Amino acid sequence: MKLSTPKRAILQCAFLLAAALMIVCGINRGEQETVWNKAANICLECIGLG
Repeated sequence: MKLSTPKRAILQCAFLLAAALMIVCGINRGEQETVWNKAANICLECIGLG
């Protein structure tokens, strides 16, 4: 399905706004520490850097 340029731009802006809103909600809940810890564990355990 092809979207016209204006519809595509509106859709992209809507997704960008939704992503920014979800990031802000996650920061407000204090989840950035959880994400950081999970990322560190992946590097140290799965990839074998530790």
